[in-house]
Amino acid sequence: MTARLLGLTSVLALSAGAATAEMNFNRIASFPTIANMAAGEDTGRETSAEIIAATDDGMMLAYTDSPLGVLGLVDITDPKAPKPLGNIDTGGEPTSVAIIGKVAFVGVNTSESYVAPSGILKAIDLTTKAELGACDLGGQPDSVAKAKDGSFITVAIENERDEDLNDGVIPQMPAGALVMVGVKDGALDCGTLKTVDMTGLAEIAPSDPEPEFVDVNSLGETVVTMQENNHLAVVAKDGTVIAHFPAGTVDLEGVDATDERGALLFTESQPGRKREPDAVKWIDDTHFAIANEGDYEGGSRGWTIFAKDGTVVYESGTSFEQAVIQIGHYPDKRSDAKGIEPESIEVGTFGGTPLVFVGAERASVVGVYDVTDPAAPVLKQILPSGIAPEGYVAIPSRNLMVSANEADLIEDGGVRSHVMLYEYQDAPAAYPQLTSAGADRLIGWGAISGMVADGESTVWAVNDSFYGYQPTIFKIDVGATPARITDAIYVTRAGMPAQKLDMEGITLDGNGGFWVASEGRTDRVVPHALYNVNAKGEIKKEIGLPAELMAVEKRFGFEGVTMVGDTLWMAVQREWNDDPANHVKLVAYNTGTQEWGAVLYPKAEPAKGWTGLSEIVAHGDWFYVIERDNQIGAAAVTKKIYRIPAAEMVPAPLGGDLPVVNKEEVRDLIPDLQSFGGYVVDKIEGLAIMPDGEIFVSTDNDGVDDSSGETFFWSIGKAE
Repeated sequence: MTARLLGLTSVLALSAGAATAEMNFNRIASFPTIANMAAGEDTGRETSAEIIAATDDGMMLAYTDSPLGVLGLVDITDPKAPKPLGNIDTGGEPTSVAIIGKVAFVGVNTSESYVAPSGILKAIDLTTKAELGACDLGGQPDSVAKAKDGSFITVAIENERDEDLNDGVIPQMPAGALVMVGVKDGALDCGTLKTVDMTGLAEIAPSDPEPEFVDVNSLGETVVTMQENNHLAVVAKDGTVIAHFPAGTVDLEGVDATDERGALLFTESQPGRKREPDAVKWIDDTHFAIANEGDYEGGSRGWTIFAKDGTVVYESGTSFEQAVIQIGHYPDKRSDAKGIEPESIEVGTFGGTPLVFVGAERASVVGVYDVTDPAAPVLKQILPSGIAPEGYVAIPSRNLMVSANEADLIEDGGVRSHVMLYEYQDAPAAYPQLTSAGADRLIGWGAISGMVADGESTVWAVNDSFYGYQPTIFKIDVGATPARITDAIYVTRAGMPAQKLDMEGITLDGNGGFWVASEGRTDRVVPHALYNVNAKGEIKKEIGLPAELMAVEKRFGFEGVTMVGDTLWMAVQREWNDDPANHVKLVAYNTGTQEWGAVLYPKAEPAKGWTGLSEIVAHGDWFYVIERDNQIGAAAVTKKIYRIPAAEMVPAPLGGDLPVVNKEEVRDLIPDLQSFGGYVVDKIEGLAIMPDGEIFVSTDNDGVDDSSGETFFWSIGKAE
């Protein structure tokens, strides 16, 4: 019989809310920046998409690529199939770009040192790639913005501090400033350049203003953030400072302010936290929004709307961060710094609705807010944004929004820097696919690993050792859309959080509790073991591996567990010392007789890296496994579900010859992963099969560490 799956559930249907006619943004494409390198170039070099802009017709994107010293171009005539247009050498470090028509105005940092900053504003024809002109800015440019009518360019001259000098505390001369340059007939008019003195304004280091980001409203007024100074200013078209005021502070309650403890505990406070804003955008001519990323003394983890007279109209507090926590994107390793680090702001009016897009750099998401009433923004969506989003551009004329993601994870085959495109559609929201919103308390989660079905609509899942101080079993309602985490049970030993666990598999024990498989790692004193856990999360029994297995063990241990009768079956991820090449053990343990045994599973020869197993589930007359490689994006080859006849799962004694089972492909998951619009992730980790045969699959987001943080949780239909 050929394996078939029936009733494929689309990603949109799985993740949509009740309303199907509501407009939503959904990701439609991703563009890797290495695609812009010319043939023969070394693609192993670092590249990065940072600040991004679009031509007036919305058909082309230009992004700054600081590591390569270029402006990268992307053809988005067909936004679902972006095409490379190559790179333009900028003769220095490009820091920001604004576009008028099809002319890019690029701030280029040419500084030799912190004490001798310099920079140029260049005009580049994006059609011919020719440089049209350049103006000496007299300092190091950070942000560039254009007037709405195209009459001038405004530039934040940061003259950034040396973070290694005096612990990075300012003042550190020379001072920064604001520069304004006229544009005439699409060309720079350097003779009109004026420098606006910003000294003496801020309460913090008034002698050393460090402008960070600028934007211009329809009145020609420039709003300026001075991040290190925690100050804001509004400058008229003629260069007059018409308003300035401190960015202020926020009292934060219910935050996780301790990093790298391996737990999501939102019980701490940060009173009087300086906003220290990064990006700023005008919402209208009287209101602007700031992203409070923070620098060396601050970061209030949210975003704020100001009136231009300095009145705080709206403060998000921790509400945005908590919404990010609920979709599994909280970056625990950045907790003591600035949490999710809101860094980017973009605005655009889509379908008559003014929207603010708030990008969280470390959480790798963007929040979409309806700001029809600037005093009461409404969070409409949170979109996955790629790793470390640095810049955004809204293109309302084409119902598009674009993110530029600066992280370029070259080592260990990581994902490369990307530009990602989103379309405003009359369609349900495709993301998130798993959330803890609606639970009776704030539940943080991530690094979802093994899963097991329980009844008609419940799936239990575990997190892995990324959260080593907080091993947790999650209860998931798969009948909700998106699927919802409704409870979190902390695994304990003698009343304390259980340590030295790497939970990679879970199954029901038939008595209201669970069996959990922990992948061992002897170099970190984490034992290979099985744990019997009751409904309260208390470990009641621990089963170590027998000597026959420990004699040949490697750290690539149990990656799933399932139970048939009295027998537990565990999938070993990769070959141990006695396994033939490209064969791994499926290990059996009889809980009644305490006997061990195994069979061998034939896995694919890896095209690159390695292949292994990451889950096992018994259902009907079959055992289902996930077989995957460790490759990401275009390099991914094996992300598949196979099944094994249950009749062949007869364990042989350990230490002797083991029978090799036959496998049958059920589904190639790469097309599913490609349909999500991003890059193909590597860690397909969870598999649960409901009583009616519906199969749910999930991915591990690595705790949002060197990861986009995306967790995909979807149905692939029913197994026949």
